[in-house]
Amino acid sequence: MSRVELKMPKMGESISEATILNWLKNVGDTVEEDETILEVATDKVDSEVPSPCDGIITELLFQSNDVVEVGKVIAVIDADDDSGSSEKKSQSEGKELSNNNVNVKPQSSIKSKVKPDIKSDFKIQNTGDNDGFLSPLVISIAQKENLTIEEVQSISGTGDGGRIRKSDVMLYLKHRKYPLPSRPQPTAPKPSYNAPPISYIEGKDRIVEMDRMRTMIADHMVYSKHTSPHVTSYIEVDVTNMVNWRNKMKLEFLEKHGEKLTFTPIFIEAVSKAIQEYPMINVSVDGKKIVVHKDINVGMATALPSGNLIVPVVRNADEKDLLGLAQRVNHLANNARNNALKPDEIGGSTFTISNVGTFGSLMGTPIINQPEVAILALGIIKKRPEVITTDSGDEIAIRSMMYLSLSFDHRVVDGFLGGSFLRKVGDELEAFDSNREI
Repeated sequence: MSRVELKMPKMGESISEATILNWLKNVGDTVEEDETILEVATDKVDSEVPSPCDGIITELLFQSNDVVEVGKVIAVIDADDDSGSSEKKSQSEGKELSNNNVNVKPQSSIKSKVKPDIKSDFKIQNTGDNDGFLSPLVISIAQKENLTIEEVQSISGTGDGGRIRKSDVMLYLKHRKYPLPSRPQPTAPKPSYNAPPISYIEGKDRIVEMDRMRTMIADHMVYSKHTSPHVTSYIEVDVTNMVNWRNKMKLEFLEKHGEKLTFTPIFIEAVSKAIQEYPMINVSVDGKKIVVHKDINVGMATALPSGNLIVPVVRNADEKDLLGLAQRVNHLANNARNNALKPDEIGGSTFTISNVGTFGSLMGTPIINQPEVAILALGIIKKRPEVITTDSGDEIAIRSMMYLSLSFDHRVVDGFLGGSFLRKVGDELEAFDSNREI
């Protein structure tokens, strides 16, 4: 038998860690190559991790609900000697960790290393709630650098739900001039306001537990409102030319390219052009620094069959023509409807759109998708009489009108930038070429 290390796999370029949801095998169980050993979660997508070889599981190094960095050894398998290429592949993948003498232990072992004077202060949870969660890695770094719990809690977390990550701690250490003195801190006063109790009638009202995704969405929304001072601007646009062109060309587009032509790729095209003119809307805030993203990755808020919301991403939208955008939008929408989105299809967005008009809403005030600084809501397209200016003067005509609303982070986006960007999107849609070729 040969010892094979199973590592937390990489499931997307922007994903650095995953949560173990459930072990499907126990120590001593026999497994076959490609047989699922455990289920993991990254942000909003659950994935199965298969066995790299035939063999017997000898160690499980983490527990359910543990958050594990990509590349960490999570289990050890005694592989059959005839497992061949799978064994060699696994050994080569784990070579870097083995050569660096990485010694991964269960979370219970890490807990026991917490210093007695701060052990009760560090909140280590085994639940899906990220509020106050400190990973074993963060705790280890805090101990090594003699950080107090107050210092750790003062660090702004960039992880899901505001959770503090290794990179956040390292950035804090880089700029820390001196450690805070280790002394008792005054107890924060209790809030004078108490949330009113929720009453319900036993046997009549129904209690529904939030699933993991809904809990994460709720945490993310609250985090966004606490992080970014939201401002929302509105404009109304005349999209008659765009609507007429799309209605006229959609069948020909389908016959020629085999793709449905919805309004979404047209919206993304307009947003991409506006971002190129106003790149400071395509940024993230990192403490006192503004990260200006070169890539224009447009997320599109999409409803899942469960009713939850997810944001698949059209990467490098500015580099795609309308056909390319339509292909990508249709692919992501189909995967979302079938619960088949991959981890790298939902991460890395730099700007998000939300088509609230799909549900009949006239307009919306969307919450920013952190760590972005703006989100665009697209209202329903409605026909109504409008006064337009022609060569003959003012006339009343039936036009297709819609509202656009932009919520932006007032820390870094002022009214001029937000309003100018929004107006540019509107101008792109109103100036749509009704004679455009496909």
